[in-house]
Amino acid sequence: MSENAPIGTPQESVSAETHRDLQHKYDSTRRRLATLVEDNRKLRADLETASRNNRRMVDILNLTREEIADLKDSIADNAQPPFSFATVLGVHTAREHNPDLELPAVARPSADILYSGRKMRTHISPMLKAETVTAGSEVLLDEGLSIIGVLGTNPTGETGRVKELLDAERLLIVGRSDDEHVVKRAAELHDLRIRVGDAVLVDYRSGYATQMLDVSDVQDVMLEEIPDATFDDIGGLGEQIEQIRDSVELPFLYPQLYQEHHLEAPKGILLYGPPGTGKTLIAKAVAQSLTGRADGVDHSYFLNIKGPELLNKYVGETERHIRTIFSRAREMASDGYPVVIFFDEMESLFRTRGSGTSSDVETTIVPQLLAEIDGVESLQNVIVIGASNREDMIDPAILRPGRLDVKIRVDRPNAAGAKEILKIYLDTQVPIHPDEIVEHGRAQAAIDHMIDQAVEALYSRGEQNQFVEVTYQDGTTNVLYFADFVSGATISNIVDRTKRLAIKDYLEAHAHDVHSAKGVKSSHLLRAIHEEQAQQLDLPDTAAPQQWLRLAGHRGAQAVALRVLQKGQG
Repeated sequence: MSENAPIGTPQESVSAETHRDLQHKYDSTRRRLATLVEDNRKLRADLETASRNNRRMVDILNLTREEIADLKDSIADNAQPPFSFATVLGVHTAREHNPDLELPAVARPSADILYSGRKMRTHISPMLKAETVTAGSEVLLDEGLSIIGVLGTNPTGETGRVKELLDAERLLIVGRSDDEHVVKRAAELHDLRIRVGDAVLVDYRSGYATQMLDVSDVQDVMLEEIPDATFDDIGGLGEQIEQIRDSVELPFLYPQLYQEHHLEAPKGILLYGPPGTGKTLIAKAVAQSLTGRADGVDHSYFLNIKGPELLNKYVGETERHIRTIFSRAREMASDGYPVVIFFDEMESLFRTRGSGTSSDVETTIVPQLLAEIDGVESLQNVIVIGASNREDMIDPAILRPGRLDVKIRVDRPNAAGAKEILKIYLDTQVPIHPDEIVEHGRAQAAIDHMIDQAVEALYSRGEQNQFVEVTYQDGTTNVLYFADFVSGATISNIVDRTKRLAIKDYLEAHAHDVHSAKGVKSSHLLRAIHEEQAQQLDLPDTAAPQQWLRLAGHRGAQAVALRVLQKGQG
């Protein structure tokens, strides 16, 4: 073909056709490439989905494997036989065996146990420490009856009361129906102080006391304490304090002189008199005074018996409480410490037998007390002190010489005694109003003046202090004044009322003037006396005049009528 062939020749047609073929192939290739890219994207997505499914499948397989392992363990545990419970009676450590008497297995660590009512000796698992197995504790046994677990003591069971300490290991226990058992102390009780009357948890099958119990019984009626009251806290009773010191302190201060003269210390003291005169305070001061007075005595005990709570509706319980009280007192006194047993409101317990004024319970309670005081067991270093405001109701056998042989009447304070009591409650430590100090020069002089005013107001025999008029069986009459009914408790109440009035006046004045002064004034004390006297006007029992006068500590002819003199309010 000529080089100079014109356009549109067959050669040009071939080139165009080739171009179209190439273009078609290119387009086809691009479409296939796009399809491949899309397929690749789908494959990647499918791969990621498969990977996620695979990871999820792995997690499910792992969880399934764990569940299978747990199920396998559960099946293995369920196939195990149940553990048995037993109580340890004694523990035996490893030792050399005696070939003539026993096999080597007997000398290995072992324990005597109570299992299903049978006593047997079993081995302690070598995986346990033998010292963790203690007598009285509960243990677990495997199918071979070897000890594989220690549970400690059983927290439930029957209770018992300690009647006697036989030795360091054994106790005499009183259980139900007053039956007695000899038991051993569990390991937990070896270092605890157990006393007669204490409540313990007892496993009667194994014969062990396993736990001390804080059960309210004797502790409810007996307060064991060291009182902080001293004779210096008591005013107006100098003569009575001297009597009780001669009766109580001298035997402890000079025991050799008493022995040389074949003289025994008094077993008991009766403090009697009107209520509120300091009988209980004297008894507490006795226990405190014995501390440190005798050689080697640096401690004393004060057993405060709450009389009415000692009574029990069950036959024999009150007597048991009395035995326990004296047994505990002897236990404390055996160490050389003085012990004071204080029966407050003594007439509530030990009334005259056959008087008909109460139930017949005193017919056994009174002999029980007499047996404890006069019994075979000595009451060395033990002093019995009774307090009563109705000594005429106490059984005469208790008050005879050799029992409560020292009788001290604690009477109402006179004017001088009231002044002593006021000086105890009103001293320079109590805030005194500045006006009183300015008027009298110093605080002590102001206090002395207030006390003199108070005593004059309390003990004056003027018409304004008349209280009651008593008519006797013979027709005679007698007027009693407020001074005839003043007690130490009354004076204490007056002083407390005085202080409250002083505080109230200060708060009212301080609300209007922040610079107001505080302190007790004479007017506060006189006002308190007036209010105390006004309150006492409601106390006389006009329906039973003789009984009310007897309780108030007034003796005399038979009273048949009582009239409150309202003039006492003015």
